[in-house]
Amino acid sequence: MLDLDNLGDGEFLVNVLGIVFDTKTKKILIGKRENDPYIKELGWCFPGDMPCHEEDLEECLKKKIKEFTEIDVESLGVIFAKSYPENRKIMSVYYLCEIVGGEAKAGGKFVDVKWVDPEELEKYFTTSFHPKLKEYILGLK
Repeated sequence: MLDLDNLGDGEFLVNVLGIVFDTKTKKILIGKRENDPYIKELGWCFPGDMPCHEEDLEECLKKKIKEFTEIDVESLGVIFAKSYPENRKIMSVYYLCEIVGGEAKAGGKFVDVKWVDPEELEKYFTTSFHPKLKEYILGLK
C-alpha cells in the first residue's frame, strides 16, 4: 500500500476505471469492494485499479476488469478524469468500455458485481459522483 501522506505536490495515486456499458441491455457494470485502504467510504464502484509504471494504461484496465469481473472488454477511450474530495491525492481516469466476451462474476477485489441502469447508478455510490460524469453516462444509448 502506498503512503499517500508522503506524496509530494503534484503527485497522485492514479486509478484507471472502466465504464463497462452493455449496448444490448443499456446497463453499466459496477462492483462492490470492501475495506478499501485509500477511501474508507468506497463500496460500489466502477471496475479498475492502479496501473504499474511499466504498464500501458488501457492494457492494465482490461486486465483488471477481467480479474475483477470475468468480462473481456475493449476500451473506446478516455471519457473523464477527476480527483476525489474524499482524498485529493487520488486521481481516476475513466474509460468507456465495450464487452467482447465473458459473463459478469465477482473476483479479485470485488465481492459482488451488478448491472444497473444509468439512472440508478448514483444511488449505489457512497463516494462522490461527479455531475459531468453522471451527465455523460446518462447520455449513453
